[in-house]
Amino acid sequence: MERTFVSNHGGRNEIKIDDFGVTIHRKGMLNALNQGLKGDKTIPYSSITAVQLKKPGLTNGYIQFSVMGGNESRGGVFSATQDENTVMFAGKKTLDDMIELQQIVEEKIKEAHQPYGVVKQTSDLDELKKLKDLLDAGAVTQEEFDAKKKQILGL
Repeated sequence: MERTFVSNHGGRNEIKIDDFGVTIHRKGMLNALNQGLKGDKTIPYSSITAVQLKKPGLTNGYIQFSVMGGNESRGGVFSATQDENTVMFAGKKTLDDMIELQQIVEEKIKEAHQPYGVVKQTSDLDELKKLKDLLDAGAVTQEEFDAKKKQILGL
């Protein structure tokens, strides 16, 4: 999975997401003035602790990626312009894109912070209990229950 979100506010800002993390790429003179010539910033999902989204209104909006041990700007939109983990934006279309980006990154953060080897949320016993409840309620037959039980238990 790889996808790029773009904000053309204050220069071209590209936020690329992939299976590893988030990469912020900045172009343009205004970005060079605010951020300097720092190059791309890649943040692994496992290092991101939060995603803050400020919707545009009287001022511009921004999306900010908080990282462990990071020192994000806390002074609102004006100090966010110089934060390397923040991308400024304006406009309804870009807001919609940034909301989608926030949702994707938050889901990836959850996945990255799952204990190693955790694949599914429900156990075989949970599935069997639900199936037994359906049998008791008359929603499935005994034969259907037995067949599914064998499938769940791998018999």
